[in-house]
Amino acid sequence: MTEAGGSMADAASLGTRIVVVGGTSSGKSTLAATLAERLDVPFVELDALFWRPNWVESDDESFGEQMAEATAGDAWVVAGSYRRVSERVTWPRTETMIWLDYSLPLLLRRGIVRSWRRWRDKELLWGTNYEDFWGHLYRRDSLLLFAIRTYRSNRRRWREMMADPRWAHIQWVRHRSPRELERWLAGVRSKPEQA
Repeated sequence: MTEAGGSMADAASLGTRIVVVGGTSSGKSTLAATLAERLDVPFVELDALFWRPNWVESDDESFGEQMAEATAGDAWVVAGSYRRVSERVTWPRTETMIWLDYSLPLLLRRGIVRSWRRWRDKELLWGTNYEDFWGHLYRRDSLLLFAIRTYRSNRRRWREMMADPRWAHIQWVRHRSPRELERWLAGVRSKPEQA
């Protein structure tokens, strides 16, 4: 595993099949889209595949089929976990897993700001879905409550996965702050430098 912020990473060292995971509002999609553009490979956003119009969730079978189709090639950068399905579809082929392991206060602050911006700007997310900022403040299915409820268990699961022999083929890159990520990302080059 590569701990955050250290060495330079070029396309060869990352491989061609990358998954970006982390807590709610950690910036998975932003990072994955940036890497995909820089490495000139397809970007796959799992939220866009999972959510149907009116915030209806996909069933595991159809979601798995869509995920398999989106990652059928030899190169991609995926944003998101959805472990129940990803473990059988993408992770066996994943070369690098980038974990945005940020603090809960940072994730909550980012979640509130992002939700407010999306709601204020009436940003269309996936299908016909729009953000419900006020709902995140009081509803039982609030994304903020979800972040709080799952924070510790998700971190424990990611650490367990890193030690699990089934995933020994995956190179882990763990970032503990946005600043570490920025330093690391500045060193990711689309092509290795010629000697």
